[in-house]
Amino acid sequence: MFKTIEWTDDGVRMIDQTKLPTREVYVTCRTYQEVAEAIRSMVIRGAPAIGVAAAMGVALGVKNSGARTIPDLRADFGKIAETIGKTRPTAVNLFWAIERMRTVFNNSLSCTLSDAQAIAVVKASLEDEAKRILAEDIAINKAMGRHGATLMPDSGTVLTHCNAGALATGGYGTALGVIRSAVAAGKKINVFADETRPFLQGARLTAWELAKDGIPVTLITDNMAGHFMKQGEIRAVIVGADRIAANGDVANKIGTYSIAVLAKENQIPFYVAAPLSTIDMSLESGEKIPIEERSPSDVTHWAGVPTAPENIAARHPAFDVTPHRYVSAIITERGIAREPYAESLKALFA
Repeated sequence: MFKTIEWTDDGVRMIDQTKLPTREVYVTCRTYQEVAEAIRSMVIRGAPAIGVAAAMGVALGVKNSGARTIPDLRADFGKIAETIGKTRPTAVNLFWAIERMRTVFNNSLSCTLSDAQAIAVVKASLEDEAKRILAEDIAINKAMGRHGATLMPDSGTVLTHCNAGALATGGYGTALGVIRSAVAAGKKINVFADETRPFLQGARLTAWELAKDGIPVTLITDNMAGHFMKQGEIRAVIVGADRIAANGDVANKIGTYSIAVLAKENQIPFYVAAPLSTIDMSLESGEKIPIEERSPSDVTHWAGVPTAPENIAARHPAFDVTPHRYVSAIITERGIAREPYAESLKALFA
């Protein structure tokens, strides 16, 4: 099994997802700036994986800091956190991980130690915490998979959009983790993977992952989903999430909202699998979720090749928000939430 991301003595090693599926290439980020650029350029992507990368980037930046006093180290930490925090605005796991590392930073300081001793403790503590976040993410995904597998049909085809697998997490996956667990439990699941324009995460990543696992997968274009739903070929839809508001509104890869509406029209359950770290209880609704806009060239070009007239206007919102009324259930590591989400999601944190 490939490793999406890992901590090594040389730096943060991750699979370059921009090279898949034609080449399985690994890169090692030796500075926090390189980790930040990997997140920004989608070398690593997917909300949980971004969270792990952010934690490791913070730990790496502090490890490489030449600060000799606590005030200087604190200033370096602030700069590192700010740089990584500016990479992707929608995925809340990024900010969750940074704040978790900030807490460890502050809690590791001791007035009974010299500055040199305290700095050594902080560096070791942050490295340990980053590794812990990775290990926890994999365990969380497997727990989520066990809960979600109970919702999957005993047989038939499940549709997924974008990539919410091992590549989008520390390992195993959220939506694909549910599918993996269902298959492991003996369910006869086939998968329809939307290609997921314009970055083709479904075509390049989800299809690659499932093929590696030997799970039957059929690739379809984004605008085919409604056709196959109407034909009765899809039994359920399951996706991941980049941020979930307190009322159950879900931000996920652009195109998710359209699929949710089609699923509702065709009376097909629409499930979301996401860890508690993706749920932002500070936002009362999805209207408050910031939506990242990426380069219009992703729409007008593919791999540098023009696919539209020169100088044509284009837009590329990377995410959309699906209102909670279209969501049949939200699967987390602590169980399954259903309407009313304002109550059921809150209870998961209790």
